[in-house]
Amino acid sequence: MKIGELAAKTGVATRLLRYYEEVGILHPFRSPNGYRAYGEPAIDRVLQIRELLEAGLTTDMIREVLPCLEAAKEEAVTDCPAAADLDGLRQQLSGIERRIDVLQRNRDAIKRYLRAWEEAGPTVD
Repeated sequence: MKIGELAAKTGVATRLLRYYEEVGILHPFRSPNGYRAYGEPAIDRVLQIRELLEAGLTTDMIREVLPCLEAAKEEAVTDCPAAADLDGLRQQLSGIERRIDVLQRNRDAIKRYLRAWEEAGPTVD
């Protein structure tokens, strides 16, 4: 598929897809006329890149982590290249876990509020 199709399927602008290629986290094939061509796996990769960025990882960290994530899918973690910034990844993980805790507390509070509201029944003015 061409870059425009990948952009449409992922909701990611073509400009960002070109940037991902520039920083080495997305690798299109080049057709003889120089156009970028992507296989179906590129959809999942772009979505994973977006999720990692949303989690707070930098593109440098993503470049290091992506091969490990792909190896983990195939249960071949031993083939994973050593990450140069393990401390940075540990800090990111800690931050993600803190955000998860906050989200879970907020979710539980909202559930309690809704349950109490629903149990109280409709009010008549």
